[in-house]
Amino acid sequence: MDVRRRRRWPRRLGGVVVLSLAMLVAIFAVALTVVPDVGDADQRAADLARSHHARGTSSAVPPRFAAALLATENSRFYSDVGIDPVSVARVFASAVSGSGDVGGATLEQQLAKQLYGGGSSAGARRKAEQAVLAVKLYSHFDKPQILRMYASVVYFGHGYWGLDAASEGYFGRAPSQLTWGQAALLAGLLQAPSAYDPIRHPARACARQQHVLARLVATGQLSSRAAATAACAGSSTEDSSGEALRNHV
Repeated sequence: MDVRRRRRWPRRLGGVVVLSLAMLVAIFAVALTVVPDVGDADQRAADLARSHHARGTSSAVPPRFAAALLATENSRFYSDVGIDPVSVARVFASAVSGSGDVGGATLEQQLAKQLYGGGSSAGARRKAEQAVLAVKLYSHFDKPQILRMYASVVYFGHGYWGLDAASEGYFGRAPSQLTWGQAALLAGLLQAPSAYDPIRHPARACARQQHVLARLVATGQLSSRAAATAACAGSSTEDSSGEALRNHV
């Protein structure tokens, strides 16, 4: 009896997987018919930046910040199609096993959420809509454009919206002048801007920065020695002017 039950489990699991995939395909197909066009994404990004009294990033995102951002947020950015099949499979496996959402949103998905909101839909349908929008963004814009829009609208904490404001506010310099340490610190803020605020929580910010630097090493963007040199000490005192950061990063 036990042997028969064990033999049934693969079949049942296979049936659940097939049914779940069919449901996801159906939800995705419905989402295709209801999500808006993304031709206005660039204008939406500019309007969103303006609403936060921020200067939208009009030029290409500097290489150091781009590398730090992608290493920690979306390492397959240049090869994915708006959604990352590897992350989708991981999220699906997590959903089937009941272990919870493990993330995996690409920059396009994050940008879609910023520009078009969550809508009135809930759960799987909302995620499907964002995935469709992400694919549309990928189809309509090239990767540097998507990076530029993303950098224009994301929040870096301490009241700084967009890369230009964050770079100037924290370090008193343009994004193109960021050091590796500064670029890594800014990229690390995006996961939780308040929790990693480098003015209020310098030790946490430095720990997060070190994670980003480690990802840069893991993805071949930076040597271990350069990463160690770029890391901050985590002992900066609180200073609302940001002077401590300029001295320690």
